[in-house]
Amino acid sequence: MRSNKSVCIVGPSKRFLSGISYYTIRLANAMSAEKNVSVVCFRQLLPTSLFPGKSHVGKNISDLNFLPGIPVFDGMDYNNPLTWVQAYQFLKAQKPDIIILQWWTSSVAHMQLLLKLFAGLLHKPKIIIEFHEVVDPFEESILPIRIYSKAAGKLLRKNLDAYITHSESDKELIAKRYSISPEKIHVIPHGLYDQYGDLLDIKEARRSLSIKDNFVILSFGLIRRYKGIPYLIRAFEQLPPEILEKSRLLIVGEIWEDRKELLDQIKASPSYNRITLINEYIPDDKVNLYFSAADVVVLPYLRASQSGIAHIAMSFGKPVIVSEVGGLKESMAKYKGTFFVPPGDVDSIRNAILSKFGKREHYEAPDQKWDKIINCYIELIQSV
Repeated sequence: MRSNKSVCIVGPSKRFLSGISYYTIRLANAMSAEKNVSVVCFRQLLPTSLFPGKSHVGKNISDLNFLPGIPVFDGMDYNNPLTWVQAYQFLKAQKPDIIILQWWTSSVAHMQLLLKLFAGLLHKPKIIIEFHEVVDPFEESILPIRIYSKAAGKLLRKNLDAYITHSESDKELIAKRYSISPEKIHVIPHGLYDQYGDLLDIKEARRSLSIKDNFVILSFGLIRRYKGIPYLIRAFEQLPPEILEKSRLLIVGEIWEDRKELLDQIKASPSYNRITLINEYIPDDKVNLYFSAADVVVLPYLRASQSGIAHIAMSFGKPVIVSEVGGLKESMAKYKGTFFVPPGDVDSIRNAILSKFGKREHYEAPDQKWDKIINCYIELIQSV
């Protein structure tokens, strides 16, 4: 039975498809079973030419959609005031009691500030912000963006009703960095990304990918500096020759940063012929193909709040070698297929990979289904 509080969830649309797009859809769909839910999407986040993943902008590469009964405004554009007015009219018509803002980048901060202003002009719904990042490392590295992010973020975070993180470590960081009372920050686990279908037969999956090797090591997801891919390549090169000749390092994901450095490293590698790079954003209908083909997934992050890729790997029951950093220490700790390594430690990554050679292991996914996760949101919504 639904309670009388209605909720509007705010996040990115599928135009600039990312993990937060998937999160927004999964959260809205799950919550709609308990609440009257509406959604405001940010559509054009920034000039397309400036987006690192511009090659996939606007392409229909995801089958995941909002449920038919959910009202969706899709969406607000960073540079189109007409869409801001339309968003205001949408909120006015929906009259949500709660607005949940997804925070992952300061590029949309001005639109989130507008929605906060609109809320004040309307019936003053409660506002919750959900942090997927404490701070974006790319934005932090550019002075003008860092200044803007700091100023806009301070205005946005001021006097909100509650804050959400996905781990205790992020809660501590956010409380300290943004001077937010810890009592107002609520930790809600990240739901599994289990929307990609079932595992395929490993031989069939490898045949489809033209892989003939016996041991496949998968790195999946957007390729950014903090993902630590160079350390994985070095660890792979240091495998014993008799194992290396039977192995394939499969690096799959759109390159966002350090493209030349990565390509040069692969080209110069003594194991060049055993490394396959697929530089593209993988459509939903091919995700299970790559995970089905893999013996082990390696996520050698140097820092991380969370990882959508880890939640995909867990949903498929794959062993995951992952850096013991940030929120990953908590979100992966209960999964028996997790094998932690220190960040940037090539020897530890190599040894962990070696421990998986010759094994075909499958693990039970943790109990992080969305219908269970949503109960945490309901409790928070009722409390505010």
